[in-house]
Amino acid sequence: MQTYIVFIALLALTYLGFKMGRARAVTASEGRLSVLHSLPAYHGLFVAIWCGIPSFLLVALWVILEPSIVTGLVVSDLPQNMQNLSEARLNLLLNDIRNIATGNIASGEPEPAIIAAAERYNSLLATSAAAKFVLALCVAIAGIALGRGYLEAHFRARNIVERVAMIFLIIASTIAILTTVGIVLSLLFEAFRFFEKVSPFEFLFGLEWSPQIALREDQVASEGSFGAIPIFAGTALISLIAMVVAVPIGLLTAIYLAEYAHTRFRAVAKPLLEILAGIPTVVYGFFAALTVAPFIRDSGGLLGLSISSESALAAGAVMGIMIIPFISSLSDDVITAVPQAMREGSYGLGATQSETIIRVILPAALPGIVGSVLLAVSRAIGETMIVVMAAGLSANLTANPFEAVTTVTVQIVTLLVGDQEFDSAKTLAAFALGLTLFVVTLFLNIIALRVVQKYREKYD
Repeated sequence: MQTYIVFIALLALTYLGFKMGRARAVTASEGRLSVLHSLPAYHGLFVAIWCGIPSFLLVALWVILEPSIVTGLVVSDLPQNMQNLSEARLNLLLNDIRNIATGNIASGEPEPAIIAAAERYNSLLATSAAAKFVLALCVAIAGIALGRGYLEAHFRARNIVERVAMIFLIIASTIAILTTVGIVLSLLFEAFRFFEKVSPFEFLFGLEWSPQIALREDQVASEGSFGAIPIFAGTALISLIAMVVAVPIGLLTAIYLAEYAHTRFRAVAKPLLEILAGIPTVVYGFFAALTVAPFIRDSGGLLGLSISSESALAAGAVMGIMIIPFISSLSDDVITAVPQAMREGSYGLGATQSETIIRVILPAALPGIVGSVLLAVSRAIGETMIVVMAAGLSANLTANPFEAVTTVTVQIVTLLVGDQEFDSAKTLAAFALGLTLFVVTLFLNIIALRVVQKYREKYD
C-alpha cells in the first residue's frame, strides 16, 4: 500500500476528529456556548492534534526506518557467501534484488538465491505496508478517543492548541536557522581549506583566472591561477546591464500602474506582469541563448560591430527582463502606500499630476524604491541559470558588453560539474566563490533593510 494512501486516510480521520471534538464541545455546553472556556473550534483542533500528530509522526518514522530494516532482513536471509561480500559488491547485489523485485532488468543473469531474495523483499514490503496502515489507523483512532475524553465545558482547549502551534513555529524557525548556519559553516570550512592552498590576496586581487589542473608539471599554469577579479568584473558587468534594463522599465511601470492606470486595467496588467517572476529561469536562459544572443550578434554584424554570441549584453538584458517584476511590484506597493492626503495637498497648491509625482510621491516613496532596487541587485548577482546558458566561460577582464565574460555562478557550476574530489584547489575554489557571493548578497540585503528602516516615512 502506497504511503500517500495512508496519509489520505489519516487526513480524513483527523478531519473527523475535528468534527467530533467540536460536536462534543457543543453537546457539553448544552446549547449555551458562553459556558465554554474555549470556542468549539478549539475543542475540535485539540482532538485533531491528538489524532494527527502521533499518527503522522509514526508514519514518518516508519518511512525513514523501513528501507534499512527491510534490507537488513533480506541480507540476513542470503547465503553466507553473499553476506560476506565487500560493501561495494553487496550494494550492487542489493540493487539487483531491488530491480528484480520491481520488475526492472538486473545487471546479469540472476541466481536462484537472488530471485528468492527479491520475492522475500516484496513480501517484507507488503507486510510492512499493511502493518503501517493498520498501526497508523489504530493510533489515530486511539488519539480521537483519548482527546474526546478530555473535553468538558471548562476544559482549556485554546491554551493547549496555541501552545502546540507555538511549538511548531519554534521548531520551524529553528530548522530554518540551523539550515542557514549549516550552509554558512560548510562554506567557511571548505573556503578555509581553499585558502590554505591559495593566498586570499591572490584570490581577491589576482587578475588571471585559470583554475584547470595540468597533467604535466611542465605545462603552463600547472598549479592554476585563481585571481577572481575577472569573475567579479564579469558579474558586476552583467548585473549592471540587468539593472539598466530593469530599473527604468520597472519604476516607470510602477508609476503608471499606481498613478495613471484605470482600476480595471491595473487589475489585469499587474498580475500579468508578475507572471514574469514565476517563469522558470531556465526558460529565460533558453530565450537568451537561442533568441536574444543571435539577434544581438546579427544586428551588430549589420552595423559592422563584432559581437560575441555569448555577450554580456544578451545575458544582462534577459536578466533585466526577469527582474522587472521585482522592482515594479515592490515600487508599486511603496507608491500606493503614500497617503492620498499628500496628493490632494499638492493638487490644492496648484501642482499638476506629473509635478505631484516627481516632487511629492517619489521623494516620499524613495526609501522603499531604493530598497527594492538593492534587493533586485542581489537577485541579479545570485542568478545562475541565465548566465550559465547565455554567458561565456572565459574570464575576461573587460568592460565591453559585446564581449563574452563569465560570472561567479557560472564558475561555481563549471568547477563542480562531473565527478570531483574535494581535495584540490580547483574544486575548493567553488566554495571560496560561493562564500564571496554569499557575503556580497548578504551585505546588499542588509543595506536595503537599513535604508528602508532609516528613511521610512510613518503615516497616520
